Amino acid sequence: MSQRHVLALDQGTTSSRAIIFDALGQIVASAQQEFRQIFPKPGWVEHDPIEIWESQLETAREALEKAGLSAGDIAGIGITNQRETTLIWNRTTGKPVMNAIVWQDRRTADFCDALRAGPDAAHIQQTTGLVIDAYFSGSKIRWMLENVPGVREQADAGELAFGTVDSWLVWNLTGGRSHLTDVSNASRTLLLNLETLAWDDDMLHLLGVPAALLPEVRSNSEVLAETDASLFGAPIPIAGMAGDQHAALFGQACHSPGMAKNTYGTGCFMLMNTGSEPIRSKNRLLSTVAWQMDGQTEYALEGSVFVGGAIVQWLRDQLGIIEKSSDIEALAQTVDDNGGVYFVPAFAGLGAPYWDQHARGTISGLTRGSSKGHLARAALEAIAFQSWDLLQAMTADSGIDLAELRVDGGASLNPLLMQFQADLLGVPVVRPMVAETTALGAAYLAGLATGVWNDRSEIADNWKVDARFEPATSSDEMATLLAGWKQAIERTRTNLD
Repeated sequence: MSQRHVLALDQGTTSSRAIIFDALGQIVASAQQEFRQIFPKPGWVEHDPIEIWESQLETAREALEKAGLSAGDIAGIGITNQRETTLIWNRTTGKPVMNAIVWQDRRTADFCDALRAGPDAAHIQQTTGLVIDAYFSGSKIRWMLENVPGVREQADAGELAFGTVDSWLVWNLTGGRSHLTDVSNASRTLLLNLETLAWDDDMLHLLGVPAALLPEVRSNSEVLAETDASLFGAPIPIAGMAGDQHAALFGQACHSPGMAKNTYGTGCFMLMNTGSEPIRSKNRLLSTVAWQMDGQTEYALEGSVFVGGAIVQWLRDQLGIIEKSSDIEALAQTVDDNGGVYFVPAFAGLGAPYWDQHARGTISGLTRGSSKGHLARAALEAIAFQSWDLLQAMTADSGIDLAELRVDGGASLNPLLMQFQADLLGVPVVRPMVAETTALGAAYLAGLATGVWNDRSEIADNWKVDARFEPATSSDEMATLLAGWKQAIERTRTNLD
C-alpha cells in the first residue's frame, strides 16, 4: 500500500510546487517556493532556468520529508508546467544559453505581426491549430537563435537542446539522459502538426528551427523515464506529463466532450473537451491536444487570458494597495459596485479572442470619488469579464451551451469573484474539494500509468464538490456591466480588426 502515492511536480509561472497525493486523490503533503520574475525591458519576461530547477527539486524533497515518505513509497512522478516558456541549453554541460523566455514575453510581437500578414498565415493556423502570436514557443526559439551569439551555429551542429519547462525538468531529473516532451506541451510550440502529432517540417523551415534541437514527443500517461538515483535516494518513474491547463482539465474529470473548466492562475485558461477530433475555431480560440493515452488522442478548444490572478499581484507589488493577495476581497467589499471603474490588465497584450499583441493595460472611468476599493473590485471583475469573453467564443465554436463551469486555481478560492463569475456567465460555477487540480491531473496521469488507478471512472469518482455558485443577479444588470467592459476593451486596443 505504500506505493499508493504519487508525487506531482507543478512548475508554474511564479512558483514551483510539489504535492503528494494518495489513492483517493487527497493531498498528503505539499511544498512551494516562489522564484524571481525578471523584466529586462518593457514587455520582456524571463526566468532563470537554474532557479526553476533548484526550486522544483527542493520542493519535491520537502514534500517527501513532510509526508514521511521515501522514493520507494512513490509509484510515480507526474509533471505539469507553465507552457510555451522556452529554454535552450547545452547538451554536454546542461548549461542554459540564456534565461528562459516566459510565455508572457512580447519581444517577438513584430515578427509575429509580419508572419500573420504574410502568405503562410492560413497554413500555419491550419497546421498547428494555433493563432500566430508571440505567446507560443516557436518565435521565441527563433529569437534565441538569431540574437544570442553562437547559438545558431551550435544548434546547427546538434550541440544544443530546446525544451519547454517539462523537458527541462525531465533533463535534470534524469541527469541529462532524457530529452522528452509530451504531446500537449508540443502542441503549444507552433512547431507540431495537430493532425500527425509530429514535428512539422514546414513549420521548422518557416521559423528557421533545426530539427536537432527538438525533444522526442511522447504521450501523457506512460513511464517516460526514471529519476537519477542521487536526487531522492532511489530512482522514481516519471510516468505522467502534461501542460498545466491540460492537466487541470484532466484533474477536473472533464473527460467527456462538452465539459469545460477555467483555471484562475497567473493567467486564466478555459478549456473545453471536444473529443477525438479537433474543432477549428472561427472565433480566434486555439485548437489544441487535450491529452494522448492508450493510443487515443483527445482534443480541446482553449481560450487564454494572459493576466488573471497576476492583476492582484500587480496591485500588491507595484501599487502597494494590499499587503497580501488574499486582502483583495476584503478591500473590494468596501464598495457596493465598481463605481464605473474598469481595469483591463493588458500588461502583455490581449489574448483570446482579441489577440492584440500591442494592447496595454488601462484603467478607465476614474472620478474624484474612485477609491482603492473600486480599483480592487474592478481588478477582480476584470478576471471574470475576460473569462466571459472566452466562453462566448467557445459556445459559438462548439455549438454547446455550457451546463456548468468547473473552476480551480488560486483565485477560485475567492467567493466574491466566483459569485460574480456565475452571475456574469448565467451558469453555475463549481469548485471541487481539491482546488489544486493542475497538480492532481498530473498525478492522475502518472498514477494511471503505474497502476495506482485503473481507469478514468475511478478518477471521476474522486471528484467532489466543495462549493457551488448559482447565478443570483439579473441579466439586465450584468448586461449593463458588460457594455462598460466592452467600451473599456476598445479603449485598450491598438490593433482593431
